[in-house]
Amino acid sequence: MTKLIFKVLSFIVFFAGMASVAGAANPISLSPEQTESINKISAYMNSFMTLQGEFTQIGPTGKISKGQMFLSKPGKLRFDYAAPNPFLLVSDGRWVTFKNRAKEKGDQFPLATTPLRLVVSEEIDLLSETKVMGFEQADGITSVVLEERDGVLGGQIVLVFDETQNLLQQWIIIDGKGRRTTVELANLVTDVEIDPKLFVVKINRKEKNSR
Repeated sequence: MTKLIFKVLSFIVFFAGMASVAGAANPISLSPEQTESINKISAYMNSFMTLQGEFTQIGPTGKISKGQMFLSKPGKLRFDYAAPNPFLLVSDGRWVTFKNRAKEKGDQFPLATTPLRLVVSEEIDLLSETKVMGFEQADGITSVVLEERDGVLGGQIVLVFDETQNLLQQWIIIDGKGRRTTVELANLVTDVEIDPKLFVVKINRKEKNSR
């Protein structure tokens, strides 16, 4: 295992633990250098309109899944899980749908109430739209724990950014119950044409979950 990979994994462990209790804490004070680093992450996320690549996901129970990711701003996202995982996650810009393709059933949640909103926004300013609850940097890797300022999301997102390659390597989503889902990205390609039909999904469900 390379030093870089070890460092990233160390950040995940450290920030996952911090984020689980950060909801009771106050935002941290940032130095000018830390502010610049977070602005670099915002600039990267604003530098493309579409993104395509591969992902590896570690769920709250430790289960590992792989697949393909498609992102089209504003608001659209698709996680196409590889077999034998039957699940599909799609954001159509308004609703996030988590579907079991084997049963044609699933659940839907408003995008605005999930931390994924920060990832698929057409333009984002992390410093103005979030509270920074934690910051760590070493060997060119920056990790930040973020909460939305108005608290609507009911959770947190941790962004792991490689400043040397100018690349978002991972994000960790922590829901309101402290459950963590880590997504590692690879082989990313920006500003490619993506079929809009990928962000259309139907499920056998009478009602959507709302807050």
